[in-house]
Amino acid sequence: MKIVEMLMKNARIPKTKIARELKVTETAVRKRISKLECRGVIVGYKAVVNCKVANLACSLTGLDVKPERIWNVIEELKKIDEIVSMWMTSGDHSLMLEIIAENIDELSKIHKRIESIEGVVRVCPSIILDVLK
Repeated sequence: MKIVEMLMKNARIPKTKIARELKVTETAVRKRISKLECRGVIVGYKAVVNCKVANLACSLTGLDVKPERIWNVIEELKKIDEIVSMWMTSGDHSLMLEIIAENIDELSKIHKRIESIEGVVRVCPSIILDVLK
């Protein structure tokens, strides 16, 4: 779990630094990270982008989905490149999406495309104005 914690703080941390911290070899760190990836503990690595500074349009979008269609909807959403993260939740929405588009018009088109997926009941976008952390 220490490796996971370190990668969550900085996914670009050198494996040599992790090895020093854990007092193991770099090879051991590489093997442990590989096992974490294979087990699905680590599902990817990404940069946190300030969309305002990068002049992009971003949203955190909640989706309400018919329970019997949830897995079909998820498979359709995985095909949309602009959806950079997707979470199944127990909160106000069935799914939460992080969407990054070139501009607000493209973001709107993506939301309309999502609305047209069979099983999607409601799309609730929150446009990201600035990244604070």
